[in-house]
This record gives sequence, C-alpha cells and structure tokens, in this order.
Amino acid sequence: MKNAVVLTGAGISAESGIKTFRDADGLWEGHDVMEVASPLGWEKNKELVLDFYNKRRRQLLKVQPNAAHKALVRLEERFHVEIITQNIDDLHERAGSKNVTHLHGELLKARSTFDEDLVMDWKKDICIGDFCEHNSQLRPHVVWFGEAVPMFQKAAEISETADILMVIGTSMQVYPAAGLVDFVAPGTPIYFIDPRPNIRESGNLEIIEKKAVEGVPEIVDRLLSAR
Repeated sequence: MKNAVVLTGAGISAESGIKTFRDADGLWEGHDVMEVASPLGWEKNKELVLDFYNKRRRQLLKVQPNAAHKALVRLEERFHVEIITQNIDDLHERAGSKNVTHLHGELLKARSTFDEDLVMDWKKDICIGDFCEHNSQLRPHVVWFGEAVPMFQKAAEISETADILMVIGTSMQVYPAAGLVDFVAPGTPIYFIDPRPNIRESGNLEIIEKKAVEGVPEIVDRLLSAR
C-alpha cells in the first residue's frame, strides 16, 4: 500500500464555516496577532487571550467536517494516509481520518503553564483560575508565534515516506510548515489544491485551482480509480 501524505491549512476548514480570523489588514478579530497568539501577549493580558480562543472553541463545536475532509477518509481505501495539518480544529478526526498530526496544537485541549507535557481534553471555556494539578493556570494547547513547533520533526519524518503528496488550502508560505515539502523525495507527485494558487506547475507538481470541497474529491476519485 502506497503512502499518501496530506498537508492541510486554513482553506480546508474555512469551507466548514471556521473563520480564518486573519483579515485583509492582518488583524485577528481586531487584534494584532501578537496580542492574542504570542507568549508576550499571554503575559500581558491572559483574559484577552483566553477570550479569543474560547470564542474559536465555541465556534468549532458548532461546525461539521465538509466534503474535502470526508474525501480524505475515502483515500484510505487504497492508501496509507497521513495528514499533517496546520489547523487546530478536530474536523479531520471527526470525519474519520485515522492518522492526524497537528503541527500547531489542538483547540479542544488545554495544557499546564507549569508542565507543557501535561495536556488534557478541554471542550469548555478556559478561564482565569482554571488550574492544573500543580496549581498553575491552564492555557490553550496551541503553538503561538515565537514558540517551538514540537511536532515538526515527526511531520518531517512522515513527509519523507510520501509516495504522493497533497497540499490543500495552504499557501505554504509560513515556516516551518512550508519546509515540509523539502523532505519529500525528488520526483514525488504533488497535488496542490487551492482556488488562488501562488505557485506554478512543474514536472511533478499539478495545480488544481479549485476550492477544497471541489478539488479534493476530484483528486481522490482519480487516485482511487487509477490502476
């Protein structure tokens, strides 16, 4: 069974109704990104940061996986599928994908500010005064700007195994995630699915200039029917 590695970004979740939160002026819901997604912002105003992620968590619990998420589950009929996502939602898992690596953390988890390895499932709001067993404040289990990406090494190792690579709903301009393509063996077929692609086709790179809900099922159908 061949290995299909799938890199997904905000574009696949946006079609389920998940806001990208990044406006044209670069603000996230009226906030500078460093106010709500950085260690400095956390130290400056914990209530603001918690409120920002609490709103995102509530929204996530109201939406459902879309046709693109579901198509990737069908791909498991003929491929060993590994999904590496920049998204912090759980829509891949809810659709039924078995192997999902979250580069930037998971919104439905909280972690201790005393011990970063102390992570717990968390679907309600995180509030000031919600403490871990070490009597330390809980924070979102999300990788903020300026923090290390602990799952990157695992993602790089997965990328090295790819027989095919699908890139969905991400510009691949944000590092270190964008660097994962460099770990794929030369000549590996790459399918880049995005309605506004920012790259050009090459010998092994095919661009599908469509939204994820249209382009992903199309490519999955093609791969499943190939002999």
